[in-house]
Amino acid sequence: MFERYASDSDVTRYVGWHRHTSVATTKQFVQFSADQWNRDGVGAYLIWSRADGSLLGSTGLELDASGSAMTGYVLAKDAWGQGFATEALLAMIQTAEAIKIPRLYAFCHPDHIASQHVLEKGRFERDLRVSGALEFPNLAPGVRQDVLRYVLTIDRTPADRSVRP
Repeated sequence: MFERYASDSDVTRYVGWHRHTSVATTKQFVQFSADQWNRDGVGAYLIWSRADGSLLGSTGLELDASGSAMTGYVLAKDAWGQGFATEALLAMIQTAEAIKIPRLYAFCHPDHIASQHVLEKGRFERDLRVSGALEFPNLAPGVRQDVLRYVLTIDRTPADRSVRP
C-alpha cells in the first residue's frame, strides 16, 4: 500500500486523508481498518489485478449514524484510466445492496473530473441540496475547499435492476 499508492503525492492529491509519509503510517491505517471491520462489519477493501495479482489500490465502505455509507476509491497511477475505479465502485454498490445499506454517498473535489465521471457511471447523482467544504490535506493543508457530494439510493426492486438510463 505504501509503495503502490498511499505515499504518492499525485495519487493522494484529492483524497480526504493525509498522504502516508512512512510505512508506520500505513501500518496504523491497516490497524484502523481492522478495528473498523471488527466494529462495523465493513471497511477498506484492497483492489487486486486479476491479470497479474498486483495491488492496484483500495476502496471501501464507512457506515454513518443514519445507516448510510460513504464510499470512495484510490488507485496507483499505473492503474488509472483502465476502468478499475468504476469496477471497484460497482463492487461497493453490490456489497451495499447485499448488506442492505439504503444509501451510498461519496465526496469529490470539483477539479477531479475523472472521479466525477466514475461516480456518474455508477449511477450516483450530484446532491445539489448539500453544499459544504472539506479539507483535502494533500492539496491545501488546513484549508477547507468546496466539495461535491454524490448520492445513490440503493434500489430494492430486483425487477428494476436490469436496465438503467
